[in-house]
Amino acid sequence: MSNNESTKYFDLHTNGIGYLNRVREVTPEEGTPFLSVTIAALRGSVDNVQYTHFECPVSGKKAQEIVRQLKSAVEGKLKVLIGFTLSDLYAEPFTFKNGDKAGETGVSLKARLLRVSWAKVDGQPFFTEQESAA
Repeated sequence: MSNNESTKYFDLHTNGIGYLNRVREVTPEEGTPFLSVTIAALRGSVDNVQYTHFECPVSGKKAQEIVRQLKSAVEGKLKVLIGFTLSDLYAEPFTFKNGDKAGETGVSLKARLLRVSWAKVDGQPFFTEQESAA
């Protein structure tokens, strides 16, 4: 195989709407620090909304800027709703350490947050991609 060939990838993207939670800087023992969030994605009927939680390092540059701007609202317990695009979704098993489920196996869904297409804080518009393009 020639070194001139470019690497090709299969993209797996997930688009949705969800609440932004747990905005934090993670400093691993080895490696580079990174911005991470939890997203409580909405699914199901609007009359009976259910949530799927995703643990996400924020990898998109513009997404990092927006999430950092929203951090104080999240920490202030305001409702921050976003439109998002995730990439490379995978499941990671874990064992509950405490509570009623201690010793049981659970699954954590993980993905990279690539894009925030819009954001509202307590129902008020905060950001839309159209605004940033102007």
